[in-house]
Amino acid sequence: MAVDFPRPVVHGGTGKRQRENTGKNLLDFSASLNPLPPLFTWDCDPACLSSYPDNEYTQLKECIAQTFHRDPEEICVGNGSIELIRVFCSVVFLGKKTYFAKSPTFGEYALSARLAGAVAADTQETATVSFVCNPNNPTGGLRTRSDLVAHMRNISSHRGMLFMDEAFIELADPAQSLVNVREDSLFVLRSLTKSFAVPGLRFGYGFGEPDLIAKIETARPPWSVNAYAEAFALQAFHHLDELGKSRDYIRKERDWLSLRIGELGLRCLPSAANYLLVDSARDVGPLCTQLESRGILVRNCTSFGLGSCIRVAVRTHKENETFVEALSACVR
Repeated sequence: MAVDFPRPVVHGGTGKRQRENTGKNLLDFSASLNPLPPLFTWDCDPACLSSYPDNEYTQLKECIAQTFHRDPEEICVGNGSIELIRVFCSVVFLGKKTYFAKSPTFGEYALSARLAGAVAADTQETATVSFVCNPNNPTGGLRTRSDLVAHMRNISSHRGMLFMDEAFIELADPAQSLVNVREDSLFVLRSLTKSFAVPGLRFGYGFGEPDLIAKIETARPPWSVNAYAEAFALQAFHHLDELGKSRDYIRKERDWLSLRIGELGLRCLPSAANYLLVDSARDVGPLCTQLESRGILVRNCTSFGLGSCIRVAVRTHKENETFVEALSACVR
């Protein structure tokens, strides 16, 4: 029997797999991570590995609560932000429900909603849940807090809910965050992955009204945050204020990188994030292949419906110079 089962979403960050397959040490510009993360000492007592984690994550939630001035009952945690997207959808999309995600944006919203049985709505006014990524992935566009509050209220007036993904907000402008907004119609998702450049640890967290959070915590697989990720997170939340240096560095490098790419005849969309969407005005498949042959991985944005675009991470200045040199040779 034929079943319309969705295919996996294409992601960046394939450097490890490519290095294993090719034996080459590639620079991965397809993964958008903080090029200058805070450095601090952390450790996980090996004794912790002999016990299950506290599945209620009491200490961890209290730490997050103190950091963001929220109640622990308003906080959920998970094995990366994608797990929380999946669990949120499994809880909210019970029965015949709809979702809205304006393209282009992160593909996991639509996939997770469909896996939970939801169907796409034509407009946000008719959707059970509207997904917004701020700053948006892959464009890097940043919406203001006031605009998003008005957006949330409009959605709420139509009895809908706003799912706000702020995975990159700490590297853009935290002042535009909705993390301190308490509304029944709002769920805010966060991650440490991008800000602290630790995609291998997998840790995500979210904020919402207590009843929704209780359901998410029930649906989440038990002990999904392992002892290493918990130990790192407990330390990382004490270093969020150091991300200001990261934002300054990213802003400077992003401007430099955008200028250099523009001089090569390609167009960079305005971005507030630690990545740039670059339009080549042609099929980017050959360009991606050429860059890879020169040791550079970029995100082919065809899966976003942007077949002429690549997404390029903002990395260290030396690495950015290496990228520009390779790109120049490919488009010459």
